[in-house]
Amino acid sequence: MQTTETARPRTALFVTCLVDLFRPSVGFAAVKLLEAAGCEVHVPVSQTCCGQPAWNSGDRADTRAIAEQVIIAFEKFDYVVAPSGSCAGMLKKHYPEVFAGDPAWQARATAFAGKVSELVSFLADEMGMAAVEATCPAKATYHDSCSGLRELGVRDQPRRLLASVKGLKLAEMKEADVCCGFGGTFAVKYPEISNAIVGEKAANVEAARPDLLLAGDLGCLMNMAGKLKRQGSAIEVRHVAEVLAGMTDAPPIGEGRR
Repeated sequence: MQTTETARPRTALFVTCLVDLFRPSVGFAAVKLLEAAGCEVHVPVSQTCCGQPAWNSGDRADTRAIAEQVIIAFEKFDYVVAPSGSCAGMLKKHYPEVFAGDPAWQARATAFAGKVSELVSFLADEMGMAAVEATCPAKATYHDSCSGLRELGVRDQPRRLLASVKGLKLAEMKEADVCCGFGGTFAVKYPEISNAIVGEKAANVEAARPDLLLAGDLGCLMNMAGKLKRQGSAIEVRHVAEVLAGMTDAPPIGEGRR
């Protein structure tokens, strides 16, 4: 997509809690990619959680309070982009449900939801980005997160952009689209089941023999990185945005704070 300085879309970055607290480098990579795509990037300072933990726990009152705050902070922008299929799915698919029975707020939430995209799908589908200027001489495998894939249709977009990274070879793992076992509060409520699921995922990752494990959701990445590290694996784990932006100087996920 060709843009001019005066026509750049005003694009707001929804940073996400995990990126803010554990991996700020993903946020910086997202800004770099959005600017390269021709966006005028804004990061509203009043943003907080998307409300998904409360929503999944059945706390409708707190979910609504959070959703109202998010909509107020972001609705004035042309686009709202999140480097997370999970958070983007909450904003896009579930916010209208939060306000069911309240016509005014439901209409407002629906209009807001129409502006929301996951980062990589936004770059590829909305901004027409076909390639990136990045180099990463490594073999990588990609995990499709549940929310990004099933709620937002994010699958081919990251693979297309990764194919343009110089030196990067992509090797598909077995059952790349199967859950890693994180699932937000699921991992806390059902730790034994979660551990069994991520154990199978880790085995599939190892079988692909990659140098890097990539995905678009930090929750999934932290879960898989933890399992791989506990098993003594040397595979590096990174958010796909870091590789696409050429920002791989920071230690891999699971190897210390940013």
